[in-house]
Amino acid sequence: MTSRFEQGSQNTHIAIFVPSLAIGGAQRVALNLAHALVDRGFNVDLVLQEAGGAFLNQVDARVRIINFTSPGIVGRFCGLKQYFQREQPTVLLSILDNINVASFAKHVSGVSTRVIVSLHINLPEPVEDLKTWIKPFLIRYSYRLADGIVAVSSGVAKSIASITGISLQQIHVIPNPITMPSIELNKISHPWLEPGQLPVILGAGRLVKDKDFGTLIRAFAIVRQQLPCRLMILGDGEQRPQLEALIRQMDIDSCVALPGFVENPYPYMAGASVFVLSSVIEAFGNVLVESMAVGTPVVATNCGSGPTEILEAGKYGRLVSIANPNELAEGILATLRDPLNAELLKQRAKAFAIERIIHQYVQVLDVSTQQESKKQLVDYK
Repeated sequence: MTSRFEQGSQNTHIAIFVPSLAIGGAQRVALNLAHALVDRGFNVDLVLQEAGGAFLNQVDARVRIINFTSPGIVGRFCGLKQYFQREQPTVLLSILDNINVASFAKHVSGVSTRVIVSLHINLPEPVEDLKTWIKPFLIRYSYRLADGIVAVSSGVAKSIASITGISLQQIHVIPNPITMPSIELNKISHPWLEPGQLPVILGAGRLVKDKDFGTLIRAFAIVRQQLPCRLMILGDGEQRPQLEALIRQMDIDSCVALPGFVENPYPYMAGASVFVLSSVIEAFGNVLVESMAVGTPVVATNCGSGPTEILEAGKYGRLVSIANPNELAEGILATLRDPLNAELLKQRAKAFAIERIIHQYVQVLDVSTQQESKKQLVDYK
């Protein structure tokens, strides 16, 4: 591991570890937090196990990008251990490090850095099989080494407490922050979103099994029988071929679009008539908040604590059963016919704005605002 850049200053030094900046809600959260912290004058390192991903080119130039190209859990441990010994940050926030390798690396390195682990999934329950039992065992041990634990929802906090035995009172529940849209929302990004077009049902996320876009496509086919409309799903992933095959099989090619990943989804969300989250599991659900922030009504599957907490059990959007196309179609139709007030949705979304959430993170990280730090860029290989 070598450094090509200057030594950091003596100001409070915050590190955020995330394996990569590939497309994903947790990766976007890491990016939002890094920018919010550097805006407040902290020296911020964004520590990556792999310096790649769609969000990499969005990193603010004031944030140091640190890359140790070491794959796997052992590579993560070695890379973090060397980073701790070399840089000794004040505190490290570890995201998507579900076994909490960061705390192991910190203790072995012998530094005083505080490690805060942030959980974006429900932890697995222990099982009898030895191979699958080892991970929960490591989690129970490693989380007790952490200096602080953040859960993105109350449901995730309960899963942490259940698996680790750590008291709920010791777990900080901080929802994912979003950057409120400051873009020109009138800028149309797709011809289907122009004035006078058919209503657009929108979904967004990685095209993977957990997002269950197949159920959304089937529900759309039902909705379309009763109301002329179109479906658009933003994102890319391994299930694209299967979803495209399903669309062809249902003979709805002409009214379904899969544009791929878009850096700025807000114009699409603003132009849609309803946003739908169809996941079978979701610890939070950033896309729900982002859609509400532009006043677009939402429908979500009751797939975990995140959507239920965001929508306050249906107050801010309809909740339906998972993997149920008929029920999802009913929720979509009801929302299209009787949408919630846009201003009500926007006000709810403000509760998750980065300007509010960052104060909670500053408290958990146990740091205080410093004077603006000088620009630094780092790349370790």
